[in-house]
Amino acid sequence: MSSGVQWPDGKRFAFTVFDDPDGSSEASRMVYHFLAGLGFRTTMGVWPIGPIRERNCSGETCADPGYREYAAHMQSLGFEIGYHNAAPHFCTREEIVRSFEAFREYFGRYPQCATNHFNTDALYWGSARLHRGWRRTVYDLATLGRQRRRFLGHDENFPYFWGDLCRQHVRYFRNFVYREIDTLKMCPRQPYFDPERPYVRGWFCSSEGTDCRSFLETISEANQDRLEEEGGMCVMYTHFGKGFAENGKLDPEFSRLMERLSRRNGWFAPVTSVLDHLSSIQGTQAIPAGELARMEWKWLRSKLLHGTT
Repeated sequence: MSSGVQWPDGKRFAFTVFDDPDGSSEASRMVYHFLAGLGFRTTMGVWPIGPIRERNCSGETCADPGYREYAAHMQSLGFEIGYHNAAPHFCTREEIVRSFEAFREYFGRYPQCATNHFNTDALYWGSARLHRGWRRTVYDLATLGRQRRRFLGHDENFPYFWGDLCRQHVRYFRNFVYREIDTLKMCPRQPYFDPERPYVRGWFCSSEGTDCRSFLETISEANQDRLEEEGGMCVMYTHFGKGFAENGKLDPEFSRLMERLSRRNGWFAPVTSVLDHLSSIQGTQAIPAGELARMEWKWLRSKLLHGTT
């Protein structure tokens, strides 16, 4: 069944990636060089400021002039630079404000597209991803309450609050991730607005690909064929720093499948460009409560069974 979306230039489907910088290194740059050569243009998430306190994961940051120069070069080639919270650890509001100004200085504008890192300053994350009620109760029971009130970027009562900055500067923010290549099938109304989470102007969903193994499962040959047949859209969630390149070589199956995908009649644009196209067709509308409830149940089921992001 076709999505009914008319993609630019007569393309049959859309495919893009938001790559979080967790674990990023020289190996990740091999992936981007490869993608650029195939004609893909995707979104590269960054931490605008460097570590101020102990990190919660590895990965390059824009405090490194060499990495910053590399990210700006990728931007000049047509890749989008996205925001993955301020740094690889929790940040205060003052530090987050500084990260936005650093981002604008480095890349010429504030970030248009963002995703959460697992910081205390994450926005509407953990149990706050779900509306109050049975779904949140199930999530809290499954996580033994460890995710409750852990992420506070949307709460004005804490020093990690930056919801107003998000609403002012960021146009699109990622939430649910599904084990399905056609992200549009799981959330046809994206980008969407959730009135109960007013600090995000437009939410979008993604397809599971947190590491190389899960990425390959999602972009299998059969799934690629189905994505094109259905005229769908795939926004892959991933970390190119997790197993895509080792010992100076790209994973051979990743190379093969991406080369195959590049030969198909797809639109390979950054996340914001793809979402802008959808928004130009259907706007960024408030999502009906029943539709959002169905999305939340699908995500929660996958989260509990498979550990989906």
